[in-house]
Amino acid sequence: MGTNIIKLTGRIDTSNAAEWEKKITEQLNTAAENVFDAAELEYISSAGLRVLMKVRKQAGKEIRIFDVSPEVFEIFDMTGFTELFKVEKRLRELSVDGCEIIGKGFYGTVYRIDPETIVKVYNTPDSIPIIQNEQRLAKRAFVKGVPTAISYDIVKVGSSYGSVFELLKASSFNDHLISEPERFDELMRKYVDFLKVVHSAEMDADTIPMARDTFIGYLDVIKEYITQEQYDKLKGLLSAMPDDLHMINGDFQMKNVMLVDDEPMLIDMETISTGQPIFDLQALYVTYIAFGEDCPDNLSSFLGIPDDLGAPIWNGILENYFKSSDENELSVINDKIRLLGTIRFLYLLAVTDLKNGELGEKRIRRSQMHISELLKTVNDLSI
Repeated sequence: MGTNIIKLTGRIDTSNAAEWEKKITEQLNTAAENVFDAAELEYISSAGLRVLMKVRKQAGKEIRIFDVSPEVFEIFDMTGFTELFKVEKRLRELSVDGCEIIGKGFYGTVYRIDPETIVKVYNTPDSIPIIQNEQRLAKRAFVKGVPTAISYDIVKVGSSYGSVFELLKASSFNDHLISEPERFDELMRKYVDFLKVVHSAEMDADTIPMARDTFIGYLDVIKEYITQEQYDKLKGLLSAMPDDLHMINGDFQMKNVMLVDDEPMLIDMETISTGQPIFDLQALYVTYIAFGEDCPDNLSSFLGIPDDLGAPIWNGILENYFKSSDENELSVINDKIRLLGTIRFLYLLAVTDLKNGELGEKRIRRSQMHISELLKTVNDLSI
C-alpha cells in the first residue's frame, strides 16, 4: 500500500488550476495513502481548492496535506477545508541552545525559553501524536477542575518536537525544595493537598485508560522475571480492584508540578489514567525510593536534590496523604504501594536499557526479592 507524496508548489489559481488537476490526477494512486506536501505552496485560490475537492472524491478516502505555511493554512481554515482534509500547519522551529533545563524525565526535557515560556521537548522523533494526545488529556482535566497548563503550540526542535506552554514566573516544587529547604513541611503539605485535588477529579468513562488495566499489561512484560505463581497472584490482586474513574496523573514527581504565584499547576499530562490513589503513590515511591536503592546518587543526578531527602519526602507524602503518624498503619499501606511500585519499576527496567549492566542486574534482583517478600503479606491493594 505505502504512501504516495504529491508536491504542491508555487501558486495554484484560476490561471493554472486545470494544469494542476491534470498533474495531480496523473500522480494519484488510489491504492496508497495520498499525501500532499505543501512546503513550497505559496497560495491557493478557490479554483485550486475545487481541484483538491475533485481529487478527494476521486481518491475515495481521506487526504492529508502537511507542512502548510500559516498563510495558506488560514485559507484552508477560513474555507472549511480543515474539516474535509487533514491539514497540518508547518511547525515553527525553536532552538533550546543555552536554555535553562527545568525538568527532565523519561519522556522528555523541559526548557525555559524566556521568563514566560517553557517548552517540553520529547525524546522520540515521532512524538507529535503523543503531544496532541497530551493536549487532549490536559483539556479534559482542566474542565474537571484540575489546574493544568495547556500547550498552545507544537514546535520543531532540531530533529525532535516540543510542546510550548506559557507559565509566567513559574517554578517547580522541586526548585522550591532546593532553594527554600526551611519550607520543607509547608511545601510537602501544599504538594500533597494538590495531589488530593487531582484525585478528586472524576473523568468521563471510556476516554482515558484505567491504571489497573495498564498494570495488568505490565505483568505480561515482566513475566520472565517472576514465577508463574507470583504472576497469577499479582494478576488476581489487580483484577480484584474495582473500576474507578478518578484521575491519576501517573508522574506527579515534584519537577512536574509547578507553582505559579504560589498556586500549584500540572505541566505533565501524557501519563494520566483513572484509578485509585495507590496508582499515583506507587509512581512517587519509584521516583523517591526505588531508583535510589542501588544507585545512591540517583536523586541528585536526576532531580538535583540531596539524596538523603528521598526518605523524608516519601514519609512526608504518606503522612500528609493519610493524615496519620501511626507507624503500623502506614507500614501496611506502604507495603501495598511498594508492591505496585516494584511491578512498575521492573517494567521500566524490562523495556529500557536500564536492565543492562551490573546496576541493572542488581535492580532486577532487588525487585524480585521485594515481590517475593511483599506477596507473603499483601492480600489486597485497597488503601
